[in-house]
Amino acid sequence: MKQKKIPLRKCTGCNEMKPKRELIRVVKLPDKLSESGEILEKGSVELDFTGKKPGRGAYICNSLDCLNKAIKGRRLEKAFSCQIPDAVYQSLKKELDKGE
Repeated sequence: MKQKKIPLRKCTGCNEMKPKRELIRVVKLPDKLSESGEILEKGSVELDFTGKKPGRGAYICNSLDCLNKAIKGRRLEKAFSCQIPDAVYQSLKKELDKGE
């Protein structure tokens, strides 16, 4: 019997490859555009516990230590190619505290 492949993703905090289900997805939601193609609202960055939200994703372990490493090294900003405000990092920490 053929075994199922387990998808692996790299944690942006500790840079270890782990099974996708063990990690939490941080997602940058797509920008909201008008009919003419102008940007109405920039996409926000938030935690995606379900793994099904649309947008660019980066993965992180379920620990504040990995989130702090990712913040210190500006790894999420590099993954999303945009500036992330400190208020977003604070809300990510609060949500990660609730999730644990």
